[in-house]
Amino acid sequence: QVQLQESGPGLVKPSQTLSLTCTVSGESITNNDYAWSWIRQPPGKGLEWMGVIHYDGSTYYSPSLKSRTSIFRDTSKNMFSLQLSSVTPVDTAVYYCARISWRVPRDWGQGTQVTVSS
Repeated sequence: QVQLQESGPGLVKPSQTLSLTCTVSGESITNNDYAWSWIRQPPGKGLEWMGVIHYDGSTYYSPSLKSRTSIFRDTSKNMFSLQLSSVTPVDTAVYYCARISWRVPRDWGQGTQVTVSS
């Protein structure tokens, strides 16, 4: 059974870069049956898809976040990471990593709260 676990700082200062890592167990991130995404939920709002990294390392980002977002992976550690630059308090959210199958998130990490504040 696949398990995903987010990790990273819970507090980031404005204008800095938010960095999170998702460690995956029970499934290889190079399995071509799946893709891997970052999704966030700001307080009181709905889920926002941020981007995806495919089994071959190719990426695609939400157009609204593309200029600030980078998703990359470390296949030797079976993990993938998110960087979001130039953050503002608007980027405060619970951040989730998820396994994607047939374009739908099937498995989720527990989520990690990230607050942007000075």
